[in-house]
Amino acid sequence: MKISSGKLAALIIALVIVIDQAVKIWVKTHFYYGEELQVTTWFRLLFIENNGMAFGMELGSKLLLTLFRIIASGAFIYYLWLLSKRSDVPRGYIVCIAMITAGALGNVIDCVAYGLIFNNPIPPQVAQLFPPDGGYGTLFNGRVVDMFYFPLCEWNWPQWMPVIGGDHFVFFQPIFNVADASLSVSVIVLILFYARHLATLTSGVKQQEAEQDTDPTEPDQTT
Repeated sequence: MKISSGKLAALIIALVIVIDQAVKIWVKTHFYYGEELQVTTWFRLLFIENNGMAFGMELGSKLLLTLFRIIASGAFIYYLWLLSKRSDVPRGYIVCIAMITAGALGNVIDCVAYGLIFNNPIPPQVAQLFPPDGGYGTLFNGRVVDMFYFPLCEWNWPQWMPVIGGDHFVFFQPIFNVADASLSVSVIVLILFYARHLATLTSGVKQQEAEQDTDPTEPDQTT
């Protein structure tokens, strides 16, 4: 039996969030802050935390950023609900939107709850889940846990190069989590394969929303 678009989206969101939170909680309770485990020469687990957006970027107030994430997640959930009522939407498009939603929600959980449910011990001690003395922060002020680090290659720039001469360069430097990966990969897939659908589907959803807001029993006022 073919699963409906709405159930598919809900399943993807739940799966990504469960994996994301399981990895974060494991890292948080088994690694001290800054601890690194080298899996291969190009793949490492490095436990860091950040107050900002995906890949550790910082942008404005922490509280405002958390509230923005919550509002954006709600908007994506509503958008998915409208898409699920249409039969002309490619399932790949719905999968991408569901993964973006899951990525946003995964980091929202960190921001909202982690300050309350984890402590912040001095390394090399590791954090405790639900510590008896309370968490390290307040509601909406938790830090996002990152751990995946892929330094694929690195080198020193030649001394003769202007500005960057002699600097050490590492590719790829960002440290991220499952939620970041889910969000970023799905955005890339949307751009590559569903760019022409995006404007059409969005306008169709807006029209569908407008039709739902129209009361069919209201008499026509035109003359």
